[in-house]
Amino acid sequence: MRTGSLLLQLFLTLILLTGVVKPDIDPLQDYCIADTNNPQTFFCNGVPCINPALAKFSHFGTSALSKPGNTQANPFGFNVTLTNTLNLPGFNTLGLAMARVDIAAKGLVPPHAHPRASEVNIFLSGGTLLVGFVNTSNHLFAQKLNPGDLFVFPKGLIHFLYNIDSKVPALVVSGLSSQNPGAQIASLATFASRPAILDEILKKAFKINSQDVTRIRKNLGG
Repeated sequence: MRTGSLLLQLFLTLILLTGVVKPDIDPLQDYCIADTNNPQTFFCNGVPCINPALAKFSHFGTSALSKPGNTQANPFGFNVTLTNTLNLPGFNTLGLAMARVDIAAKGLVPPHAHPRASEVNIFLSGGTLLVGFVNTSNHLFAQKLNPGDLFVFPKGLIHFLYNIDSKVPALVVSGLSSQNPGAQIASLATFASRPAILDEILKKAFKINSQDVTRIRKNLGG
């Protein structure tokens, strides 16, 4: 019962958020169910629609967020399962997305940004979660969350989530104000880009030497 109340709170907050922050254009019809069966031959903001007369109830629901993600798939100890036009074709052009974030004990969602969306998170279960973001004046806003707490990350700003608990995994559900929020992890974008950023640039930017650049790139798979 408490989980249902928390999800309702998240949903209402997301509705309020999307009413204020609108990076996606407004739809021009009731819905635009994504055509996932035919190859996309042209590209636009969103995905081409099927005939509205072919809409089904199943287009508007998904169980994609019901299963835990594999937090061992990356060295940071987290997994994000995001709604998209494949698992939820009815959300095409609606200007929002939902995500399930599983964080292992002592796991980290590393500093990253969503260039096209603000984000609201509700901490559903686990021990203690440390979350924060940095504004354009390089001021850190951070807070420890307990289950049931909610936190907002403004659009485009670097933010992180860290599970302080050494034994219990954490579960977070996120709402984002764009169908395609994008995600860029700062460390990977800097040290694991393809092609690689020149060593000289990284050495000057981070005040490190060539050995440091090589070591960090190796650690991050660059």
